[in-house]
Amino acid sequence: MNHSDSERIAAYLEKNNLSETSNINEANFVVFNTCGVRQMAEDRVYGQIHNLHKDKKSKRKIILTGCLANRKDVQKRLKDKVDLFFPINEFEKLENFVIGNLLEIGNLKLKISAQKISHIQESIAYLSINPKYTNNFQAFVPIMTGCNNFCAYCVVPYARGREVSRPHKEIIKEIKALVKKGYQEITLLGQNVNSYNDGKINFSQLLKKVDAIPGNFRILFVSNHPKDVDDEMIEAVTSCKKVCECFHLPLQAGSDEVLRRMNRKYNSKDYLKIVNKIKKAFKKNKPGKLFSITSDIIVGFPGETKKQFEESAKVMRKAEYDMVYFGQFSPRPGTAAWNMKNNVSKTEKARREKYLNEILKKTTSENNKNYVGKTLEVLIEKEENGFYFGKTRTLKNVKIPAAKKRLVGKILNVKIIKANAWNLEGKLN
Repeated sequence: MNHSDSERIAAYLEKNNLSETSNINEANFVVFNTCGVRQMAEDRVYGQIHNLHKDKKSKRKIILTGCLANRKDVQKRLKDKVDLFFPINEFEKLENFVIGNLLEIGNLKLKISAQKISHIQESIAYLSINPKYTNNFQAFVPIMTGCNNFCAYCVVPYARGREVSRPHKEIIKEIKALVKKGYQEITLLGQNVNSYNDGKINFSQLLKKVDAIPGNFRILFVSNHPKDVDDEMIEAVTSCKKVCECFHLPLQAGSDEVLRRMNRKYNSKDYLKIVNKIKKAFKKNKPGKLFSITSDIIVGFPGETKKQFEESAKVMRKAEYDMVYFGQFSPRPGTAAWNMKNNVSKTEKARREKYLNEILKKTTSENNKNYVGKTLEVLIEKEENGFYFGKTRTLKNVKIPAAKKRLVGKILNVKIIKANAWNLEGKLN
């Protein structure tokens, strides 16, 4: 969501006669599009704003939006450094502020520096803004925003509000335009993407409609909640031809007690049943094709004992993930977990993350062996130091010796010749 949100902000500003600059020292306005999910991202905002504010001679205006904009403690801390706090969906506040400063700056062609640190609050109208795409072959298309789940550790329901879905016809129109321009990969976005429902169709039905759009392109989606994964969704994901053979299924914890305190609304047994259903469906609907399952896990949730932590390791071994995104628990103001005793030390959190990462390394190493000798479609994302770097349809990273032709943004057939723990190596066919 972060990248997509910033693209829409940029488009809105440019429509109001502002232009973007990559040099923050040239900017008349600096927009911080903030993330409040983890303390690290929040601290980064404080540091950057402090450094900008030290330049007393500059007349630049600092604007803060996103997750942190409505928090009273943040406003109090930055009141002397930030010129405007505004919720991302209240564009009138931004527009009035900019216009009000035009005369002072004395320049109608303004320059904006958009700091893309984002994870922002938005309205359904905001999602309808045509974004300024920063990539000409991969696009992020938000289909819903907000969350109704209130997981104990998460600020999203407070920062973005309740779930709202975009009309499916609007989504289809945006994707058709992207495919017509030659985009190779479309990622459907939402805080709880598989709870999408615009009153006419649900997420599974939307997937099928996107899959039916003519053209050669890939479909991805993030992020979904296990409680909303049903048989219809599994069937849609594993049978649609353009939907990639990867399924991101956040676990967060393997202990049923920790999951209960997290308010996740499922237990480890339920979760592993879903994993097994996904594996069986891929084998049935796309026989012979490789597939991947990825996840998110939080280590050191308040009260998590060593025994409960071992339950996460147990689930990891059974699920045999291809990738896991680990996060050390970070207490967020306003959430239920904020008032829980954070009794797992930073040292212990780091140890637990390292322990789980070693389990992941073993499963990915084993899974990656299945790729050697196979010729796969790889989307080339960049060229660097004589190599192409891209991803398979299962989102495996691939390193390939570069050809003389410029092939970034193309989907190519690549023969995999070597498997490492975290990536594959191949050669162009």
